[in-house]
Amino acid sequence: MSKTALLFAISLAVTTSIAAQTTNPTAQYPQAPSTPATPAQTPPAPQLPTSGALQRLTVQDAEALALKNNPQISVYHLLSLASGQVTREAKAAYYPNVYGSLTAVQPKDEGSRIAAGYLNNPIVYQRAAGGVALAQLITDFGRTNNLVATATLRAKAADMNATATADQIRLAVDQAFYNALQANAELAVAQQTVNARQAVSDQITALYNNKLKSQVDVSFADANLAQAKLLLLDAQNTYQAALSTLSAVLGFPTQQQYELVESDTQLTPPPDAVAPLVDQAFSNRPEIAAQSYELQASQRFQKAERDLLLPSIQALGVVGRTPASESVAGISPFTSWYGAVGVNVNIPIFNGFLYPARSREAAFRSQAESERLRDLKDSIANDVRTSWLNTQTAYSRIAVTQQFVDQTTLAVDLSQTRYKLGLASIVELTQAQLQQTEALIQFAAAKYQYRIAQAVLRFQIAAP
Repeated sequence: MSKTALLFAISLAVTTSIAAQTTNPTAQYPQAPSTPATPAQTPPAPQLPTSGALQRLTVQDAEALALKNNPQISVYHLLSLASGQVTREAKAAYYPNVYGSLTAVQPKDEGSRIAAGYLNNPIVYQRAAGGVALAQLITDFGRTNNLVATATLRAKAADMNATATADQIRLAVDQAFYNALQANAELAVAQQTVNARQAVSDQITALYNNKLKSQVDVSFADANLAQAKLLLLDAQNTYQAALSTLSAVLGFPTQQQYELVESDTQLTPPPDAVAPLVDQAFSNRPEIAAQSYELQASQRFQKAERDLLLPSIQALGVVGRTPASESVAGISPFTSWYGAVGVNVNIPIFNGFLYPARSREAAFRSQAESERLRDLKDSIANDVRTSWLNTQTAYSRIAVTQQFVDQTTLAVDLSQTRYKLGLASIVELTQAQLQQTEALIQFAAAKYQYRIAQAVLRFQIAAP
């Protein structure tokens, strides 16, 4: 067989093999991210041990699993329950305070007196007594009511913070899930790139062995193959790292191996206008609701601090028995049973300007909460606009990267034909292959980046 016939036969066989892998590049991406088999002559990346079949996991299953296992959910749920107990603490002022007392006194000397300290009964009698005392708030002119309202509003804010945490966990799950799918798609591209470049390397090596190509061509082909293997190793590492991140978000201390199942829902275009999205965010975001409750709570607390300047009125009662006491000339200063009722009015007169300072402090903090709410709304509006722009760009990238893949696939086919006919160098073929690999990777990422952009936008407007 002549050299020309041999060249044609080898080129035809290998070109047919390469064309089968590059004819429909968009069909090369698996919908379920099972890791492709490692080709021969490619050093395998370390794989974590697995047992049995991999558990299938959709993004909805991942969200439900994270809401069940992630410790941050438990933290904010417990904080919400603790805030509810603060409300009960504030309401305790509505109820009477009842306490019992047992008293036994043995003076050192008869006629002992207490001479220092506050005004008191100066005579200490020997006695033993027991009784019950009761104190009931009649009114403090609204202070207790404002304190209860403050605690209730802060409990509602804690509930909203728990809801916001759940939304953040869902977003983190979506991002980790689609990042893992993207890493798996890029892994598939890297695997197919290795296979394609291995075929080209085998073709050029066979031509070199038959004195039809130079060693330079073999070196370029082998270098391209080595570069593809490095890309495969990086892709394997990226995929395992993405699974590790997903496992952490799901609340597992160790890395889990899943068969990630991509949603079959069609990609829909992003909304046309951003203004309704901002309004929706203002209405739905739990962070805004939580800050609004905090503002209302600070306003009610400021009123409670102002009410410290008002009197408070309490009803008092005591009843008890004195079974033993000393007597003078056979007459005891105590009766067997005793009891009394009364009303106590506390009127603040002067305490070093403590109460006015507390009222002004609460007023300033209330103003700070108002400014914090305004800043939060400005920040959320900017986040919504940015997310909407990112979604628009990510959606446009899908069509552009598809065109990129089509053009680079055509360029590779033409370069292979020109190289086969001796009209182009190995450098031209190599450049075409590099562009095709880049296009395939960008196309693999475009769809999942749009999914992530949609998830971020849904989070920003608190959409279901």
